[in-house]
Order: sequence, then structure tokens, then C-alpha cells
Amino acid sequence: MQQEHIDVGKAIQRQTGKTFYLATRFLPERVRHATHVLYAFFRIADEVVDDANGTPPDEQRAELEDLRAQALGETDPDGPVLEAFGELRREYDISDAEINSFIDAMQSDIDTDRYESYADLESYMRGSASAVGVMMTAIMEPEDRAAALPHAVKLGEAFQMTNFLRDVREDILERDRIYLPQETLDTHGVSPEQIERLEYSDSFAAAMAAELKRTEDLYREGVAGIRYLPEDCQLPVLLAAVLYAEHHTVIRSQNYDVLSRDPALSSTRKLWCLTKTRWHWHWNRDPEAVFRRVSAVPALDTDRHDSGHGGHVPTQ
Repeated sequence: MQQEHIDVGKAIQRQTGKTFYLATRFLPERVRHATHVLYAFFRIADEVVDDANGTPPDEQRAELEDLRAQALGETDPDGPVLEAFGELRREYDISDAEINSFIDAMQSDIDTDRYESYADLESYMRGSASAVGVMMTAIMEPEDRAAALPHAVKLGEAFQMTNFLRDVREDILERDRIYLPQETLDTHGVSPEQIERLEYSDSFAAAMAAELKRTEDLYREGVAGIRYLPEDCQLPVLLAAVLYAEHHTVIRSQNYDVLSRDPALSSTRKLWCLTKTRWHWHWNRDPEAVFRRVSAVPALDTDRHDSGHGGHVPTQ
């Protein structure tokens, strides 16, 4: 890949994905440059539907089909990100199936703005979060890729679920989307109309708590596979998991009220997460043990004895 292409991807990631960008900075150069490009490709496709600004659905679909053809190498790439992505696809043998799965998921955002069940949402994430996890694993080149992949998929889903839980307010105001499964809302007596009105209640808090718990199970499954990654990639991926999961502490501190304000991470909190994770990593290279000790994900009863869970820092 040419440096100018990498720089374009890096600028996109730095501007639009600050949390992930912070963790990316600790990846070895061979993976860091590829990650900038991958993230930029994902973002370009995502913005077709997330920042449509009144673009008719047919035009959005046509734009995504154009991106698909470029990403698959069927047409010439338009711009440095697609050109660099083509290089990655060939170098790391990224399958057409993963690219198609990702673009299909982006297309589903055009027509789908509610999810009846978690199984429905999980099907969507198989094309979005799971494809991202598979492609990231490919560029890291673990020795036992088959062992690493299932965990990478779960970690990708955990990151995306955290985004969904963090962005409930933004998604309904800017895109008229609700990613919380309707079955969870029904269980706790919350209607979509309440969310549309940004109407917080104890019932909404209970629904959020249930989905937060489900997401934290995904983190545990995902982090369990970090040990299969190359040694120079383990800390950055662990750091990404700690940073994303830290949103859960902020959500809980707001009593699950993500309708009145977004649960953002301050720079101070991010630096605290970085510092404590690196410190514990210096003494213990077991990703699961470090994650239990420093992350916002509560330890299970079976491993609580060695978790030394977390600590607190100010939310502002």
C-alpha cells in the first residue's frame, strides 16, 4: 500500500473512530496501516446509509453496489481507500463472502429500522460486526486462525452492541432506528414510541440492563480468544475491549439513561483505561486475567476471587 493511501485511511479513522483509533496506535506497523485502511472502508460504506441526508433508498443501494464491485475488484477503485482495500484483499486473501456479507448488512440498514428479536439483530451483526472481526483477524495473521476466529466474531459483536447501547439517543434522533430488540422492550414493558419520545423510565433502565448483561457475556467470549493472536497484537486488542466496555460504567453511572444524554468517554477516562491496562499487562500477559481486573465488565462468581475488579474514575 502507498503511504498516501494509508494516510487517508488514518485521517478518516482518527476523525470518526476516536476510541478504536487510540487502541490502533499500539498495533505493530504491519497491522496498524492495514487497520487504518479497513476502518476507512467500513466507514465509507456505513456513511452511505448513516449519513444519507435524504438520498433516496434506490440511490443508496446503487452506491453500495458500486462499492461492492470496487471492493471485489470487479471495477476500478474510485479513490485511495478503495485502491488500498483492493491491495489488502489480495495480500491477506480476504474472501468475497465476507465482503458481500458486510455490504449486505449495510444495505439492510436502508430498509430495517427495528429488530423484533435478538436473533434478528444477531443476523445483522453477522454481516457487520462479524465480517469486521474476520477481516481484522486476517490482517493480524494468527498462527491458529481457526481458533481465533470464533472469538474475534464475538468480540466484534460486543463492540457493536456497546455502540448500539451507547447510541440509542443518536440512532433514534438522526436515523429513526432502534437496535434494542423489541422482545427485550416487551419483556420490560417499554414501547418503541417511548424511545421515540426519549421517555426514560425504570422499565427502560431494566431493558438496558438486560442488554448490557448480554453484551458483557460477548466480551468474555471475545477476550478469551486474544491469546490466539500474535503477541504484538494482544495488548492493542485487549485495550480496545477495555475502552469499549468502559462505556458500560458510564451507562450505569447514568442509571441507564442514554435517552437524555450520550454516555461519552472523557479523555481522562480513556487515558486511565490505557494506563491501568498497560500496567497490569506488564505484570501479567494473560488477557482474560487483565480484562477481569481492569475492565467495566463485572467478574463472574466463578472468577471473582482473582478479578480485583476495576476501580473508579470520574466520568467527566
